Amino acid sequence: MVRRFKVVLEPDHEAGGYVAKVPALPGCMTQGESIEEALTNAREAIELVLEDMAEQGNQLPEDDVVVAEVEVAV
Repeated sequence: MVRRFKVVLEPDHEAGGYVAKVPALPGCMTQGESIEEALTNAREAIELVLEDMAEQGNQLPEDDVVVAEVEVAV
């Protein structure tokens, strides 16, 4: 089965590269020197978290996170 999870990427201004967070899996975060590396690392982190949850008999979460943009005048 294939699952999809949203990943939020933020530049790490202090260390460089990007921080990747998975809102549907609290505490699931990683980093990478590039967006591609951060996404690859996020995929691995998600797989590990889901594997651990399954081994513990926990129900796997749905990615019900909604991403939207709002426009404001500045």
